[in-house]
Amino acid sequence: MLLHVTNGESAGNTLRRTRIGGAVLPWQDVLHEGPVPAVARAELLRARASFLADCGWGSRRALFAGLARRDREYVDALRARVHVVLWFEHDLYDQLQLLDALALANDVAAAPELIVVDSFPGRPSFGGLGELRSEELETLWPQRRVAAPEALAAAAEAWAAFRAPEPSALAAWALGAPPELPLAGAALRRQLEELPAPGDGLSGTERRALQAIAAGATTAPAAFAASQALEGAPFLGDAWFFRVLAALGRGAARLVETAHGDPLPAPPPLGDPQLFCRVGLRLTREGQRVLEGDADRVELLELDRWIGGTHVTRDNLWRWDPANEQLLSTRS
Repeated sequence: MLLHVTNGESAGNTLRRTRIGGAVLPWQDVLHEGPVPAVARAELLRARASFLADCGWGSRRALFAGLARRDREYVDALRARVHVVLWFEHDLYDQLQLLDALALANDVAAAPELIVVDSFPGRPSFGGLGELRSEELETLWPQRRVAAPEALAAAAEAWAAFRAPEPSALAAWALGAPPELPLAGAALRRQLEELPAPGDGLSGTERRALQAIAAGATTAPAAFAASQALEGAPFLGDAWFFRVLAALGRGAARLVETAHGDPLPAPPPLGDPQLFCRVGLRLTREGQRVLEGDADRVELLELDRWIGGTHVTRDNLWRWDPANEQLLSTRS
């Protein structure tokens, strides 16, 4: 009669080794990437499964079945008044999953308990629950608290804003996040950084990737490690970073290329992971110009990206100014 819900298998496997007991349900979705549209739940899960399948993570049918099974297990537990505890941390990956889970709980008028942390004693560079040992996770158990009605309502509002077809409501919520969800505002502001910036047209992840290569990272793993050091709250897995990097390394106006001057190969899991990680990297002349603010990535490369429910293209162009925390629309 105890269900732990957490971000993925790393923290999940450690939870299984604790003395707390109970079943573990990893949320297992990368909501900061791909479409998260404002549609009925089954249609949303199909959209997520289709996106993840296109990225090489399995078949649409199997991915949809897994997401639907996760939802069913979670909602059934809430409705049966099982003791449900949500274990999440402060970064973007986790906070989006937390909003999703809390919005579902709000829909069924149930209140899970929360363990949501952004630090841990003795770990000044705390990166997340997955780095803790089982006995360290056990020390967090007394901190759990029931999600207040105000927190559930705020999560439902934030989740709806994230899924809206334009990011205005998301920006408004992120800049005025309520105290009931103290870590969500910063995370959603980091999500807004994935919109093109004014001037250089780079997302936050793209800019950090170019900065890492400019500073001397010569392979994809080295660029990933260096870019994560530039994040206030690292949230990105290496495969998703490689996908961003590969997109910058395609076409005649690419910003990154191999050391031999060729386009980057396909990233894993669609391409050979050893090849992608081994190939040398360098900025192109265009990449250097964009990094210096003398050219715009949007004008040079294809733009087709989802930020939650917003489909960002050249014809539906939204930009986020991280310095001034301002949303800009330049839709044609």
